[in-house]
Amino acid sequence: MRRYEVTDEQWKLIEPLMPAAAATGRKRIPPRTVLNGVLWVLRSGSPWRDLPERYGPWQSIYHHFNAW
Repeated sequence: MRRYEVTDEQWKLIEPLMPAAAATGRKRIPPRTVLNGVLWVLRSGSPWRDLPERYGPWQSIYHHFNAW
């Protein structure tokens, strides 16, 4: 497990609280990846633009953070 990411046990508790994916539209980034990206930025103190690529585009992660 990487630094700042949720464990499997934590994800089991959080997963039911995440919004369901829409039936239509673009393919979404998995919610766990989005959450891990948000946690990475909040815990590291880095700007959104410095988010590692493994979490997806920083704009998408920020959009979800802002919507939540």
